[in-house]
Amino acid sequence: MGAIGPLQLVLVAVVALLLFGGRGRISSIMGDMAKGIRSFRSGLKDDSAEDVSSEKDDMVNITPEKKSDET
Repeated sequence: MGAIGPLQLVLVAVVALLLFGGRGRISSIMGDMAKGIRSFRSGLKDDSAEDVSSEKDDMVNITPEKKSDET
């Protein structure tokens, strides 16, 4: 097998800091991630709602009216 390199040591140190770095560290990281995802989704919903409403306002009926021949 191979020797442990500096990248593996850094990875182990980061994981150890996340696990043992303090009380509620992982839960706070996951909470921040959930808030970010939630705000991203709400931003997408807001943009799509504005796009739909602006499309309805910009629509113009260009269909010619039928002429009724009463002769």
